[in-house]
Amino acid sequence: MADELTGGCQCGAVRFSTKLYGRGSICHCRMCQKAFGSFFGPLVTAHDGTWTRGEPKWFQSSNAARRAFCADCGTPLAYQTKFGLELAIGAFDQPERVPPEIQVNPHDKVPFFESLSQLPLVEDPGEEWRNFMAGIHSNQHPDHDTSDWPPREEEEEEL
Repeated sequence: MADELTGGCQCGAVRFSTKLYGRGSICHCRMCQKAFGSFFGPLVTAHDGTWTRGEPKWFQSSNAARRAFCADCGTPLAYQTKFGLELAIGAFDQPERVPPEIQVNPHDKVPFFESLSQLPLVEDPGEEWRNFMAGIHSNQHPDHDTSDWPPREEEEEEL
């Protein structure tokens, strides 16, 4: 039995929890690419995953699988087949606790995937960008469970 891990969507309408989780993976299949709007789908098996706030909306992406997402903000949350439930690693409050250990479906891997880590890293994006980022007020749900979300108006200023 592992420690409980929690997570949820960007807006906080849907939250989940799991204690019995497996190894994380990166799926390169085209359906995961489309579902995540990315080059791959990062997922981890959740043997006891439960929805602790709200319920996701489901899309039957094939005859064998369905995918969960938040109907309010669109965050990809899960993938489910007859073999079980897999949760999106990026939706966990602490995604570093479930790192990918394997890659699957390499036949759909985008050709430039292997070279992504070699791209230049912009360490100083410039003053204009720093000023822009300094003015950002995030409406994203925090990376922990909350009793209420969104916060009541009088509490919003305290956040």
